[in-house]
Amino acid sequence: MTASPAPVSYPPSYKDTLNLLQTPFAMRANAKVREPEIQAFWAQQRLYERLSQQNPGEVFTLHDGPPYANGALHVGHALNKILKDIINKTALLQGKRARFVPGWDCHGLPIELKVLQGLSSSDRAELTPVTLRQKAHAYALEQVEGQKSGFRRWGIWADWETPYLTLQKDYEAAQIGVFGAMVLAGHIYRGLKPVHWSPSSRTALAEAELEYPDGHTSPSVFAAFPVVALPEALATQLETAGLTAKAATGAGGLAVAIWTTTPWTLPANLAVSVNGRLDYAICAVAARGDAPTPAASHLVVAAELIESLQISLGLELTPLLSLKGSELEGITYRHPLLERTSPVVIGGDYITTEAGTGLVHTAPGHGVDDFNTGKKYGLPVLCPVDEAGNLTAEAGPFAGTNVLKDANPAILSALEATGLLLKQERYEHRYPYDWRTKKPTIFRATEQWFASVEGFRAAALGAIDEVDWLPASGRNRIEAMVSDRGDWCISRQRTWGVPIPVFYHRETGEVLLNEATLGHIQALIAEHGADVWWQRDEAGLLPEAYAAEASHWRKGSDTMDVWFDSGSSWAGVLQERGLHYPADLYLEGSDQHRGWFQSSLLTSVAVNGHAPYKRVLTHGFTLDEKGRKMSKSLGNVVDPAVLVEGGKNEKQEPAYGADVLRLWVSSVDYSADVPLGPGIVKQLADVYRKVRNTARYLLGNLHDFAPDRDAVPYDQLPLLDQWMLQRTAALIDSVTGDFERYEFYRFFQALQNFCVVDLSNVYLDIAKDRLYVSGADEFRRRSCQTVLSLVLERLAGLIAPVLCHMAEDIWQNLPYPVAETSVFERGWPTAPDGWRQAQLEAPMERILELRSLVNRQLESCRSSGQLGASLEAQVQLELEAGSTNTAESLSWLASSSHPSVDNLADWLLVSGLKEGGVAPAELLAEASANGITVRIAKAEGQKCERCWHYESDIGQHSAHPSLCGRCVAVLS
Repeated sequence: MTASPAPVSYPPSYKDTLNLLQTPFAMRANAKVREPEIQAFWAQQRLYERLSQQNPGEVFTLHDGPPYANGALHVGHALNKILKDIINKTALLQGKRARFVPGWDCHGLPIELKVLQGLSSSDRAELTPVTLRQKAHAYALEQVEGQKSGFRRWGIWADWETPYLTLQKDYEAAQIGVFGAMVLAGHIYRGLKPVHWSPSSRTALAEAELEYPDGHTSPSVFAAFPVVALPEALATQLETAGLTAKAATGAGGLAVAIWTTTPWTLPANLAVSVNGRLDYAICAVAARGDAPTPAASHLVVAAELIESLQISLGLELTPLLSLKGSELEGITYRHPLLERTSPVVIGGDYITTEAGTGLVHTAPGHGVDDFNTGKKYGLPVLCPVDEAGNLTAEAGPFAGTNVLKDANPAILSALEATGLLLKQERYEHRYPYDWRTKKPTIFRATEQWFASVEGFRAAALGAIDEVDWLPASGRNRIEAMVSDRGDWCISRQRTWGVPIPVFYHRETGEVLLNEATLGHIQALIAEHGADVWWQRDEAGLLPEAYAAEASHWRKGSDTMDVWFDSGSSWAGVLQERGLHYPADLYLEGSDQHRGWFQSSLLTSVAVNGHAPYKRVLTHGFTLDEKGRKMSKSLGNVVDPAVLVEGGKNEKQEPAYGADVLRLWVSSVDYSADVPLGPGIVKQLADVYRKVRNTARYLLGNLHDFAPDRDAVPYDQLPLLDQWMLQRTAALIDSVTGDFERYEFYRFFQALQNFCVVDLSNVYLDIAKDRLYVSGADEFRRRSCQTVLSLVLERLAGLIAPVLCHMAEDIWQNLPYPVAETSVFERGWPTAPDGWRQAQLEAPMERILELRSLVNRQLESCRSSGQLGASLEAQVQLELEAGSTNTAESLSWLASSSHPSVDNLADWLLVSGLKEGGVAPAELLAEASANGITVRIAKAEGQKCERCWHYESDIGQHSAHPSLCGRCVAVLS
């Protein structure tokens, strides 16, 4: 705490006061130094710990969604964590026990890859699953410490000494408990199904681990599959239409036309699917112009697409026979590239006429719809692709090619040689990528573990209805996702994660997974951590009842999806640590509707039948000032560490401090994407300085004020002072509502308006005379100091959730004793009901309009050089006939104020005021508005060297010939 200046015998003049305020006697501006000092004070006082545990109010739990323990913090982290901190600090100020347990997601592929990338080839060769896990564990902890340091520097309050990490053994055991409960409830199964597979990561992925970047193109292929057999009914119809069955099924005859953007899946083709309700046509084919003649005389296509296909394929398509898709079922065709025949089958509503031919190439091993259709017809699940994305021997001549590299060109070349390639072109569309490696994924059928969402989908949808979603659109978003999603693939082919605790019979493949094995493994992990699964053999892992037959069983090697890890946090944190479950609030980015919000919902509903949260709040993403995504290549990345601490590169960016970063978070409507860039930072720094300088100004004028000795009772306060407290009460009411609705940008706007307009431009502008000219103990000065004290303490409390360091700095520099050690111990600011005088609003508004009118004329005179300071002027007011509102306001002002304190000339910052009479001889400016005319003239008398007012009694006091009578009285 910096020392206050020694009291003076009388207030200094305006010029002396200006010099004094330029002296940094309090609230030093160096945030880079001062903020850590304040944080050290909080830590020494154990302020967060005391308030979160000892506050008298209810428990409040904002559950932290765990960021991934990898990489430096970015502005997205800042937006998220500071929003949470603003809410938690508000709850603490409101007397709630808001305990915030921060968390980190520590398992998964990125950390595993980081470890592997840091090893030499010889070290990798010697790596065992246990040593890999140990290195990954150490790396994750290192990342956690780095990110934790950044969060703390931003002023975030939390249980920093006891965060939750998904690698902690108690958390891992709780996760096994969630998995076990879902197994015993029948929600977990193992099956061969197509899943999103990442060849670059060599593991299955969940929908939440995918991203869909713009600009992906695939080879779009139209191909003809020659028909070799027809159902009897269809053959008869064709005969009638003039096409014999022999001609249709012979060389160069009828073919079914398909369209695909994944030619690499053609070796896995086992059917062609049609929509039974769509209309199809068998068309005679002829080439147009110089286009090559296809190796098929007739094609089956959707009737609605004939016209567009003629243009696209460059063919004449003449309808020969129209029929429903259901009538095509049973056609047999020959694979164009392999020695295999397959049927035409009836698919589902996923087959449309929006693109393609209306007939869908079906590979049950490479697509969910394909799999479901194939299952209906008993087709095998053929998947001739290995984990690296290479085609296997089942793909015939294409074996060894890679599906993301050379398989497509090889297959297209072979297809073209058969004459059955109708067309190929590049096609831009939405395509899934691995969100970690940024490489394309594929659908690949593998044996995986799934959570059967269908078993609890209805309960999940019902739980969504019980949650308060902010914004409300979040409900529709997650409801649509849960309604449409398939079963959740929860197994991963990685080492760094929580094991799926299952055993397989070495001969039969039978699965061993029951209450006894689950309970035993959970107990082992609770004691030793998940490493025990890799450290022990089957005999050391199986319960005693299975010990004798341990050699018959093989432990599984799959780990759980990291979204199952984080989605179990309601059990591993909320329940384990005795916090609210369901939590009062979850707050994350809007992408978490398909991520953490959803995985948490599904696991909680599957186990306990309800959502893990009562309310869900979402925010958008951070962009640059032009609305672009931040990227190093564009050079538009805002590093929060540089913003707070300053840059040491050639730019030498200034250190703005954490409060400016926090002010940015409060200033944006985070329900949408939010911008940040150098220009915005500078604007925010200006706002920060305005608030800070306002607080310093108030502190500087309280240096000799002691509330218990000098405060003036409210009912004795002059009108201007009561109005200022009325405006303060209005601010408190407004900001309280803003914080309760989490609309912090409204607080930001209200704070600016209050500090700049109500406080600085009006009250403090008028009050300068009372503060600097009045006697030290004079009533008009003490009443003003009373207001400054009341306003400053409440202002500190209102800004504390956002500008927490500034608020504490204000509190520590109060020049009089207060009962609370910290601003956060005072509680949320309130205002006595007596301050809320609605009757002040209308007349004060009209008087301030008059003040604004006068100020505009004074400024005009200053600009023209006719006047310098406003005190060089006098004002004449003339009310027009019928201007009752203004007249009533002026009359009200005169009758309800203390004339020695609330003088209208002082309110207008002029030396003289006249109402009515003859217009001044030397009129400088004149204007009319709202029934009143304002005339500006030079003030009469001479300038007092102390108060700068122009008075007629200058020179009448021999001891002070250059002072007015009022100043002489003060000095006497």
